[in-house]
Amino acid sequence: MATIYDVLKGINQAAANAHDGAHDEKIAHDGVARKAGLDREKGDVVLDSRIMDGFNVSFMGDKLVLKYQGECKLTDTHDRNKFENEITSKIKDIVKYLKKEYKKLTGETLTLTKVGESEILVQYISRIRCSVQASCVYNIGGLKGVVSVRVASDEKRLDKKFRDWLSLGKNDVSR
Repeated sequence: MATIYDVLKGINQAAANAHDGAHDEKIAHDGVARKAGLDREKGDVVLDSRIMDGFNVSFMGDKLVLKYQGECKLTDTHDRNKFENEITSKIKDIVKYLKKEYKKLTGETLTLTKVGESEILVQYISRIRCSVQASCVYNIGGLKGVVSVRVASDEKRLDKKFRDWLSLGKNDVSR
């Protein structure tokens, strides 16, 4: 049975193994090609124009937050449903890669359960390109003894002295 530290370390190493160049066996540090479902893995590194995209992982209690960032052409975003499906499928490919790489590294299976919907933010860069940032939250299966992150209410976060000071004003927020 793996500890919480071992699980998180395994996920971090699986994500780190998807560095730029890991998809080419000539460039990869161990000579093994890895495909994480990113656009930068398509084409030749030297001859084709570089596509900037990538992902990272972070943790909130027993949850994994997967963040994808990249660039695309503005015309790709016109068909909203198709664009959202493409980004969602990229996130699914990344999760599939993380599970597969985690299995290679640790010998154990990784269970990730999606929580809610993906959040996708598209920002205008120029008349041709735009930036895409997407995030999705997953529950990490098999973690025992981890306190789930909860959002505290403002009333509980405020210190008593600060609440007393605020109550002196016209708009009493301590009620």
